[in-house]
Amino acid sequence: MARINNDQRVVVALGGNALGDTPEEQIERVRAAAPVLLKMIEQGNEIIITHGNGPQVGMIQKAFASAAEQGKAPAMDLPECGAMSQGYIGYHLQQALGVAMHKSYKRWHVASVVTQMEVDPDDPAFSNPTKPIGAFLTKEQAESEMREHPEMTFVEDSGRGWRRVVASPEPKKIVEAPSILNLLDNEFIVIACGGGGIPVVRDYEDKGAYKGVAAVIDKDMGGELLAEDCYADMLFLLTAVEHVCIKFGTPEQEELKDLTADEAERLADAGEFGKGSMEPKVRAAIRFARSRPGRVCVIGALEKAPETIAGLSGTRIHA
Repeated sequence: MARINNDQRVVVALGGNALGDTPEEQIERVRAAAPVLLKMIEQGNEIIITHGNGPQVGMIQKAFASAAEQGKAPAMDLPECGAMSQGYIGYHLQQALGVAMHKSYKRWHVASVVTQMEVDPDDPAFSNPTKPIGAFLTKEQAESEMREHPEMTFVEDSGRGWRRVVASPEPKKIVEAPSILNLLDNEFIVIACGGGGIPVVRDYEDKGAYKGVAAVIDKDMGGELLAEDCYADMLFLLTAVEHVCIKFGTPEQEELKDLTADEAERLADAGEFGKGSMEPKVRAAIRFARSRPGRVCVIGALEKAPETIAGLSGTRIHA
């Protein structure tokens, strides 16, 4: 598909933990981030924003579970909680960008897309759910939940109690990709694929319509697919650190500034990166760098975003 302009197209991924633990914290943090994101546009980049939602979706689900226990509201399953989190995080980002644009006399348009992510119903991840979600329960509470909801799986989590675990299947297709591309072609700043997207499968008993499934998409892999489907030149994964490191947290810690995809894969296979933190970002970076010649993934810190885009900060991973 042809691009309408020649600006560099960049997918920017904001981590869910970076957005804070309360709505008030989130507003404060996205308002601090918005001028940095606008600076990237001023540098000649066309940006698409995606974000994590781990703390937020957990908060929503916990609130509904608590209300359901008291008979004050129905329980709400994961696809609906994911959609709610996309909506209110997108709303806060839209407002924050609007404030930043007003202060700098810009008149760009911003839109959030509640995004579904098609997954394979036969993905092996569904046979081995591993992603913990929701509140900690006692063994008795977990057993009661499993009797009432045989489709749910609960496991003991590190001596802290029992938690529900769900599958984390591989993302295959962004359902709203045509809408996202249409907005980009009309010069919108687009916010999409929050939390990796809402996992959905085809329901062939309902003429092939989509239906949500209780699963979680890895947000970095969701962002990578968004970057591929939007024909992005660069994938920018924001973290709390300025560079990817090996021997992290030790006296031998070493910052890495430039890696080929092969070098990054060798280090990831050797276990050099944290399983639940840096490794998913490095794996997504490898996939994007290999997806088409000339594509680059940069892993860096939000406050250094303009410098990182200019090649003065962050870790660049390329083919």
